Amino acid sequence: MTMTRNYVALDLGASGGRAIIGRFDGSQLALEEVHRFANGPIQVADAGGSSLYWDILGLFAQIKQGIARAVACCGVGLSGVGLDTWGVDYALLDGQDNLLGNPYHYRDGRTEGMLAEMFGRVPKAEIFGATGIQFMDLNTLVQLYAAARRPSPVFDAAQTLLFVPDLLNFWLAGRKVNEYTIASTSQALDPFARTWATDLLARLGIPTHIFNQEIVPPGTVLGELLPWVAEETGARGVKLVAPGTHDTASAVAAVPAQGHDYAYLSSGTWSLMGVETPQPVVDETALALNFTNEGGVCDTIRLLKNITGLWLIQECRRTWQQAGQQLSWDEIVQLAAAAPAFTAFVDVDAADFARPGDMPARIRAYCKRTGQPVPQDDGAVARVVFESLALKYRSVTEMLEALIGKRVGVLHIVGGGTQNRLLSQFAANALGRPVVSGPIEATAIGNLLMQMLALGDIGSLDEGRDLVRRSFPTQTFEARDVAAWDDAYGRFVGLTAQGNG
Repeated sequence: MTMTRNYVALDLGASGGRAIIGRFDGSQLALEEVHRFANGPIQVADAGGSSLYWDILGLFAQIKQGIARAVACCGVGLSGVGLDTWGVDYALLDGQDNLLGNPYHYRDGRTEGMLAEMFGRVPKAEIFGATGIQFMDLNTLVQLYAAARRPSPVFDAAQTLLFVPDLLNFWLAGRKVNEYTIASTSQALDPFARTWATDLLARLGIPTHIFNQEIVPPGTVLGELLPWVAEETGARGVKLVAPGTHDTASAVAAVPAQGHDYAYLSSGTWSLMGVETPQPVVDETALALNFTNEGGVCDTIRLLKNITGLWLIQECRRTWQQAGQQLSWDEIVQLAAAAPAFTAFVDVDAADFARPGDMPARIRAYCKRTGQPVPQDDGAVARVVFESLALKYRSVTEMLEALIGKRVGVLHIVGGGTQNRLLSQFAANALGRPVVSGPIEATAIGNLLMQMLALGDIGSLDEGRDLVRRSFPTQTFEARDVAAWDDAYGRFVGLTAQGNG
């Protein structure tokens, strides 16, 4: 009889985190959530007015609580711990490994206007050629450029850069490394050599000495939890594994696909849409289409595009709650389903929607500015968001097909966004091809798979994906109303082609 092996995935997203136990009985993987907590930016006054930060100490306390609860459920039978987070954000340490301030949140305003300034020092094509990463003002490279161009005693004292999951892993196990998948989000890594793009960093005035840690592949065993962490959590003798510490890398690892004609969409606050390739695609077309080459697990590249995802509806819900409307996610979807179709569209990646704020008002202002009917009630606003997301997915799919030179046969949607069945159906309608939705907990599952691979419970990524297919349900959505969605897509393309996004 096979003994069940227990692992815990610590999955931190931009809006919340969880600790999820994975129980592997030799045939199937079962999940149990044992801890959940909120996450988000904290605005603090400073000399420039205010800045957005992460509460990194609070997050570490929640991580330890999650481990302790997993131990309480599994006893001494906990084999491994793995942690993943959102991308790009970083922490700086001094020469004694002390933390030099809270990490900035990627939506902090200090990077506004920095991309254009960077291109004045190093041409856009050269930056892309050196890194293969799409241009977004939240990228680590842009954040570091913004930090380097103004005097800062914190920046001057910095000796080591660790990305958020690297910092948390250092505090858990005492080993400083930069895990490959999270490092690849930075726009500071050579995608071919998998070493830091130090020439580019130097040309931008960013100190290169802070990039001084080993870059380790996903699936690296970092060691046992530190004695005081083990004492505090009860997790004595438990190994810490670096999975794909970028949450999208972990989510893609859990895509239950067969064959090679699929695209993936990791759906959450962000929608990360792409394909897996054996080598980076760094050419003029990828630059023109603003695609990115991020590191995946098991020597893969995630050729993808970052799309603003459910962030818009999350901000809408927050605004509605502040106004006293306590709408659940299901209620928002129901209101959207009942609203009229195709009244107006937005480009979800437009600068109008990048910062926290009154998102319904911004959506209405965008529609008015672009000469479209203005959605009046909550359901109409939500419908605009969901339809616009689906149409954006079609646009990105067409770009992907141009890049890889073949048709995408099916779209796999994974992550929390799969709970929105309306959006999955809209995606199938917009693409005119099947959408396979699930599993919901793809990020945690991919995290667990890499722990199991590192510690010998599975032998390959393909074996892991087969385990996912056996263990978790999916739902297939077939395209409907294709002609109406084709017409809507024509209007959407015309809108975005006018420079409204």
